[in-house]
Amino acid sequence: MGAGHDHGAGGHAHNHAAGANAKMLGWALALTGTYLVAEVIGAFVFNSLALLSDAAHMLTDVAALVIALLAIRIGQRAADDRRTFGYKRFEILAAAFNAMLLFAVAIYVVVEAVQRFREPEPVQSIGMLIVAAIGLAVNLISMRLLTGGKETSLNVKGAYLEVWADMIGSVGVIIGALAIRFTGWTWVDPVVAVLIGLWVLPRTWVLLRDTINVLLEGVPGGIKLAELRAAITATPGVAGVHDLHVWSMTTEEVSCTAHVTLAEGADSDSVRKAVAGTLDERFGIEHTTIQTEGPTEACEDDEHLHP
Repeated sequence: MGAGHDHGAGGHAHNHAAGANAKMLGWALALTGTYLVAEVIGAFVFNSLALLSDAAHMLTDVAALVIALLAIRIGQRAADDRRTFGYKRFEILAAAFNAMLLFAVAIYVVVEAVQRFREPEPVQSIGMLIVAAIGLAVNLISMRLLTGGKETSLNVKGAYLEVWADMIGSVGVIIGALAIRFTGWTWVDPVVAVLIGLWVLPRTWVLLRDTINVLLEGVPGGIKLAELRAAITATPGVAGVHDLHVWSMTTEEVSCTAHVTLAEGADSDSVRKAVAGTLDERFGIEHTTIQTEGPTEACEDDEHLHP
């Protein structure tokens, strides 16, 4: 027997908010995506490695906006006979692809920077400055567009933080362009490029680590399985717990299944509701499937794993 909590999209108000968020995300994506193309072109035209490195960072903004839109558009599509969990994993797949692409670009930037340290190349600082200034303006506009939804949507908040972080990269390129313009030190360009890469890579690694953990159906970050097991065991009427599994379909939606052994005389329905309530209140796990069994029905192998 099992008990589950099913929380849907949340009615008209939620759909209206999701629609408004999608609209703002769409505008921000159009702005950022257009500038990304312009910055890549500018990086090669003006021979600026710093612009190329910042473009890689801008790519994270575009990816974050796309992921947020996917979570709203595709993620809300209903499950069907082929995909019983729906389409929510699109968000994770897009994030993993983004992280791997960023690592590839970062390696290219570092290799190119080393080469430019050995053999400095001329950089058109004025063009570099203009492109970076436009990028700063695009970031500020995108942040303004996303401000309204960042308090109500974790996806929008994530995209907002990505744009905010990229603003730092644009400021770095502007400073580098000014330094080259007034000193002629072309080595500043690869230095800024590497610094931006060092700024982006730690967050890229965290993104890749978290997405891999979701794809491997690992225990979500912030949840300690030992504490969760102890909380279930401490629930009145519970004699033991086994076949305990905790995973997430996305970075936000956590699920749990467990086999609970009842104490003598305990009511199965009451125990299931109590365990589900504990998981919701203490760990924020709303999607639960709890199977109860009497003391004589307990599985012999408590470490059995379901695929």
